[in-house]
Amino acid sequence: MICESDTIAAIATPLSSSGIGIIRVSGEESIALVDKIYRGRRSLNDYNANTINYGHIVDQNGEVVDEVLVSVFRTPHSYTGEDSVEINCHGGIFILRKVLDLVYNTGIRPAEPGEFSKRAFLNGRMDLSEAESVMDLISSGSEASYKNSIRQLSGFLKKKVVKLRSEIIHEAAFVEAALDDPEHYELDGFDDKLVIELNRWISEIKDLSDSYHEGSLIKDGIDTVISGRPNVGKSSLMNFLSGHDKAIVTDIPGTTRDIIEERVVIGDIVLNLIDTAGIRQTSDKVESIGVEKAIKAQSYAQLNLYLVDSSMKLSDIDQKYLSSFDPSSTIILLNKSDLDSIVDMDDIHHFFDGHVVEFSTKTGQGLDQLKSAVSDLFFDGNLDSDRFYITSEQNYNDLNDALKSLELVRSSIANGLSEDFFTSDLYDAYRSLGYIIGEEVEEDLVNKVFSDFCMGK
Repeated sequence: MICESDTIAAIATPLSSSGIGIIRVSGEESIALVDKIYRGRRSLNDYNANTINYGHIVDQNGEVVDEVLVSVFRTPHSYTGEDSVEINCHGGIFILRKVLDLVYNTGIRPAEPGEFSKRAFLNGRMDLSEAESVMDLISSGSEASYKNSIRQLSGFLKKKVVKLRSEIIHEAAFVEAALDDPEHYELDGFDDKLVIELNRWISEIKDLSDSYHEGSLIKDGIDTVISGRPNVGKSSLMNFLSGHDKAIVTDIPGTTRDIIEERVVIGDIVLNLIDTAGIRQTSDKVESIGVEKAIKAQSYAQLNLYLVDSSMKLSDIDQKYLSSFDPSSTIILLNKSDLDSIVDMDDIHHFFDGHVVEFSTKTGQGLDQLKSAVSDLFFDGNLDSDRFYITSEQNYNDLNDALKSLELVRSSIANGLSEDFFTSDLYDAYRSLGYIIGEEVEEDLVNKVFSDFCMGK
């Protein structure tokens, strides 16, 4: 059974050969327990807070296991708000595990995923929205996602929510006071004043809620399938965008027989690329399975990059697919534009009314146009790296719940209902916004947020 007051430890850096590896320890007894295996000029208990100290980690026989630097933090000035220790070891996998075993042998237990950040939340070091941004920051794959995570970690969303809740609860409390003490609180004209406030609150919350679709794409990337007939350059495009030879490239049709996946960044946009088998009729059983997977991948991808070889005439298969594609989720790449072209944009537009880009995987021609086309489809042509985006589905749902409650209040006023009808809706909006920052706490939600964290964080 997990006890929140236990002293916990975990490796806080990637478990790989590196210059330095860090073991994080947190809890009331962290300094005293780590001191059992630490040898330095003084006991860890005697060092001041926020200091880093040279010494050695020793085993039960007093033998030196590693030369280390140990950081000491005292409550409340630590990441978790508790007494904490960070052991900076040499970064080999073996030595990190060996030191961690010695830490556990002192009575310290292994931390659960996200338990350090969960304690920071429970101890008031960060609110729930800031805690969620920690993992967004760690996993950010582009400048846009990084900047957005930093804004949330710095309290942008928290400040917005706290301000809205303060204003909502003020008006709800005024109604309650006026209903209880009408001699001292006057409600004449209050509805008109409240409608003005409601319109502003709804507008601000809607702006945040509306940013979720784009925010989720910034955070998670756009699921993108690369499709087309054999030998049009699908695997070459995968290799070009990823910057390495992820897919085998030959002039033999049917070389790619299964789905190949890669995450790439073009500008501020993350694409989760899926390279598929060339679409054609084939008697090869294995290749035909790959073709079926390619067709299926097209159906569930958010973006379809369909390649056409501009140096060859359009085939019947090309014409069939071009006519069937949804322009809102498809970009046609006229590949091999560095060669003499037989097919041009007008030929494509005869069958497809959407974005067409002349491209060359050899020269990189068309990359900027591809970025612009993706931005047009998914970000209305303007991925604003200075705007704040909601990236959490839970936050999105809570914002929409608050919107519904406020719209009920506005509807009640429009229908001439008395003030006591809509105070509960004001409180519901206040409560829904509180879930975002953890002021209204549901244990299952908190556990879900932190269970998605990596070990050591």
